[in-house]
Amino acid sequence: MKVLIEGIKPAFAGELRRIMVSEVPTMAIEWVDFHANDSVLWDEIVAHRLGLIPLTFDPKFFNFKDECQCEGKGCTRCQVAFALKKTGPCMVYSGDLKTTDDRVKPVFDKIPIVELMEGQELELEAFAELGLGKNHAKWQAAVVGYKQEDDKFTFNIESVCGLKAEQIFSQALQVLTEKTNDFIKDVERLK
Repeated sequence: MKVLIEGIKPAFAGELRRIMVSEVPTMAIEWVDFHANDSVLWDEIVAHRLGLIPLTFDPKFFNFKDECQCEGKGCTRCQVAFALKKTGPCMVYSGDLKTTDDRVKPVFDKIPIVELMEGQELELEAFAELGLGKNHAKWQAAVVGYKQEDDKFTFNIESVCGLKAEQIFSQALQVLTEKTNDFIKDVERLK
């Protein structure tokens, strides 16, 4: 998506870009429990690859785990489980992940995870939760750049998560508004 904004300062444009990249909540696999892994890749590498698979999700439904009513124990409002079981020879793809919530699934079904040779097995359970890109790249919402001409800024927003670019821009504006309101309150307390 391209967005043209006029009459803002470079500092404002930079902050808006940073928020779109690192402060819009997205869903990603955070925990993986391996039951079997005979592949050539270590558990940590497979878990890392799983974490980088972009997932669809409903941003209005899910909570951050530490802000959830379950107090971080993991419930259907803050965590989604996936199961995967494959035996080679085959390529294991993101579409092989079976979800417990149809709202949360891989954006693309053909992202390769690992190739299994004859008799090799991969069986795991994975858990996805909300997070922020500033904490780990797997939760990065978008790749954003901008170009300045006079007082005009043209933003190029490319989603790298389960949200549309329009949603990312809208949520970034909400985050920026909240930050501004918090700053105003802090300044007023100093008076």
